[in-house]
Amino acid sequence: MALARAKVRGEEQETRGRILAAAASWFAEHGYAATSIRDIAREVGVTVGAIYVHFTSKDRLLAAVYEEGVRRIGEAVDAAIQASNEPWERLEVASSAHLKALLDNASFARVVVRVIPADVPEAERDLERLRDGYEVRFRTLIDALDIAPACDRTLLRLQLLGALNTTLAWYKRGSARPGPRQIAQHFVATLRDGVADSRRKR
Repeated sequence: MALARAKVRGEEQETRGRILAAAASWFAEHGYAATSIRDIAREVGVTVGAIYVHFTSKDRLLAAVYEEGVRRIGEAVDAAIQASNEPWERLEVASSAHLKALLDNASFARVVVRVIPADVPEAERDLERLRDGYEVRFRTLIDALDIAPACDRTLLRLQLLGALNTTLAWYKRGSARPGPRQIAQHFVATLRDGVADSRRKR
């Protein structure tokens, strides 16, 4: 009996994982509003009712996809910053890890950027909480920088994350093009040269 229950639970988890992966792909490629539960069910090869066994509504499915995307990007950034204690270098490797997660055709990560919380009122609070929880990492990294007192650290964080996230709109893969690491290095170097405390340069 215990083995049978374990098998059922395993099958349920496997189905849930396939639903999440299909939803992430559809939300990333087509957007939340243009994706239906029927689209996702067809992709997974299950009935619409089977989707609702795991997720009570489309916005709950989105929240689960968003949470997984935040977890994946967060883990990549956390791992990247472990190797350095220098504040600007930590910001650079964090930015590189963030950008790599977005550009590596990672649907879960792309949903975090593509879906704006305010566009899904029924899930807005949950999505904002997840997004803000992730961005604490960059807030901490920027708080550690030695920058000019007049520089607004909040705007600096939003400027950097905005530049990283909008890379999705123009980035094209190719051997002659800069990759995620080079793009992140350029963004952070531009910030560093523009906002570093001039009194420290003397």
